[in-house]
Amino acid sequence: MAALSPTFRRHAALTISMVSALAFTLGTATAGNATPKPKESQLRAELAQLNKKVDKLIETYAAKRESLKKAQAAESVAKTDLRKAEESYAEAEKQVDTLAQYRYQSNAVDLPSVLFSTDIGGLAIMEQLSAQQSTYLQGFALSRDLKKQAADKAAQLTKAIGEEAAAVENQREEAEQVIDDIEKKLDALVPTGSGRRADGSWAPQLPAGADNITDRTRIMREAIKKRFPLPYQVGCYRAANDGGEHPLGRACDFMMSTGGSMPSAAHIKLGDEIAAWTIKNKAALGVKYVIWRQRINSGSGWRPMSNRGGITANHFDHVHISMY
Repeated sequence: MAALSPTFRRHAALTISMVSALAFTLGTATAGNATPKPKESQLRAELAQLNKKVDKLIETYAAKRESLKKAQAAESVAKTDLRKAEESYAEAEKQVDTLAQYRYQSNAVDLPSVLFSTDIGGLAIMEQLSAQQSTYLQGFALSRDLKKQAADKAAQLTKAIGEEAAAVENQREEAEQVIDDIEKKLDALVPTGSGRRADGSWAPQLPAGADNITDRTRIMREAIKKRFPLPYQVGCYRAANDGGEHPLGRACDFMMSTGGSMPSAAHIKLGDEIAAWTIKNKAALGVKYVIWRQRINSGSGWRPMSNRGGITANHFDHVHISMY
């Protein structure tokens, strides 16, 4: 093999150095520009803060709405008072016009006689009547103007409170949008159930541990407990062999009320959310089916179930989740 010349070796060394430097630079930039995945604990902390913020905004919005109702009522009263004042003023004007016409037509104080007479008494009477009429109208005009000011202020207050309420509602909607984004990120972190085969099927598991449930069931239970604010206990294993998955450690009941009583509207909504989320993540967790409110869903939609005779038996007070 022919020996390499010193010139070639120098060129080769320089080329290798440039390539190495370029690779190091690109590698560093890529690592630096890569967006780190958010930690679950961080997302849950942000979610908790946002939920508190939304709760406060809802309270503020409710207070603003109450203030708006009062302001609208005050505006309505002020407008009614203004309308009455305007009607009173118009009536006063008519009365003054009537008095003026009567004065002009009266034989006692006839306008031409007063104008071309040297009778000081007649002139004094006319001046007195004019002064009384002026004072009469001024009183009604002042009342009308004050009522108009009150109506204007009431309208301005109503508008201001309405704008404040709308601003609070916008803030709530923006916060809820952020909550939705965080929940989507959390959903992307849903764990995969253990025992999943390469073909997507699930290997059989035996119950174990102090709770006597399978590892796959335990992963599902903990994922739901992290994802949702559960109001009551979660029941999984029970010894009574009723032909279901509970004795096998492959099912959990997420209570939405104390046993045997219908859940509140808020807890029914929560149960709906848990059922929907579980079905959505069915493939990842290894869920076999979900039962909720006398319906069953195996992943292809809800189907009604027969009446088993009670609130608990018909799954109205809990979401039942069975695992493979």
